Amino acid sequence: MADLFQEIKHKLSGANITIVLPEGTDERIIRAAEKLQAERIIKPIVISSSKNIPKNLTVMDPETYEEMDKLVSALVERRKGKITELEARELLKDVNYFGTMLVYTGKANGLVSGAAHTTAETVRPALQIIKTKPGITKTSGAFIMVKNDLRYVFADCAITIAPTSEELAEIAVESAKTAATFGIKPVVAMLSFSTKGSAHSEETEKVVNATKLAKELAPSITIEGELQFDASIVPAIAASKAPNGEVNGDANVFVFPSLDAGNIGYKIAQRLGGFEAIGPILQGLNAPINDLSRGCTAEDVYKLVYITAAQALE
Repeated sequence: MADLFQEIKHKLSGANITIVLPEGTDERIIRAAEKLQAERIIKPIVISSSKNIPKNLTVMDPETYEEMDKLVSALVERRKGKITELEARELLKDVNYFGTMLVYTGKANGLVSGAAHTTAETVRPALQIIKTKPGITKTSGAFIMVKNDLRYVFADCAITIAPTSEELAEIAVESAKTAATFGIKPVVAMLSFSTKGSAHSEETEKVVNATKLAKELAPSITIEGELQFDASIVPAIAASKAPNGEVNGDANVFVFPSLDAGNIGYKIAQRLGGFEAIGPILQGLNAPINDLSRGCTAEDVYKLVYITAAQALE
C-alpha cells in the first residue's frame, strides 16, 4: 500500500486548503508551519502576537485583526443570545476561539490545536461554533493506526467515556467515513469481550444494539458485532467463533465499547505493536478541528495538519 501521506499530498495538490494553527507561541507549531509553507501544498495560518515569527509565514494577531468587529458579530449570532458582544470580544482573545471563528467564517478550512492546550480547550469552541453535523449527537475521536502497509481506524479513543448504543452506532458510521477518506475500504467490528452471544450482560447487549442501529444508519457498510478482537482480525478464529459472519477476520475499523477500552487499546498497539497513532481525529463536526497531544513533536503537528486538510477536502 502506498504511503498514506504521499497519497494525501497527491489529493491536495492544487486544492488551496488553509489550516489555522492557533498556538503560534509554540516552537513545534512554528517548525511544522515552516515545513508546510516550504512545500506549498497546504497554507498554514499561525495565530500569534509575537514579533519573532518567521517572515515567510502568514500570521494573524487577535489584538490587531482588522475584521475583529465582524468576528464578534458572527460569534454573537452563532451563540444565539447566549453571550453579549462584550463577552464575545473577550472570548475572541482566546486563540482557540479566534481560530475556530476563522474556520466558521471561511478564512480557513480547518484547525489543529492542542500542543499547548487541553482537549477541552480545543473541542469546546468547536462544539459551540462549528457544531456537529445534522443527525450527529456528539463528536468522537478516532486514530489512524499505521504500520508498514497496514492501516486501521480505532474509535472512540478520545472523547466519549461511556457511549450509549446510539452513540456507538454513530461512532461506527463516522469511523467508516474516516476510513474511506484515508484510502481504507471500511470493514467495521463492534468490539466486546463476547462474540455473538458467548457472554450476556448489559455491556454486551449495548454492543449488540449498537450494531443493529449502525446497520440501519449505513446499510451499505460491512458492520458486525458483538465481536472479540481476535474474532475480528484473525480469519481462523472468526471461522470458529463467528461462522457465516460478515467481517470474517478482515476488520480494519474497530469500534471500542468504552473510552477505557479505546484509549488503552490504541496505546497498546502503539507502544507494544509498533504502530504509528495519528490523531485523535475529531469526527462528526461540520468542519475539521483536530486535537494534538501536548507531548507532540513538530512532525506530529505536520502530519495532523495533512490529515485535517484531507478531511476538509472531503
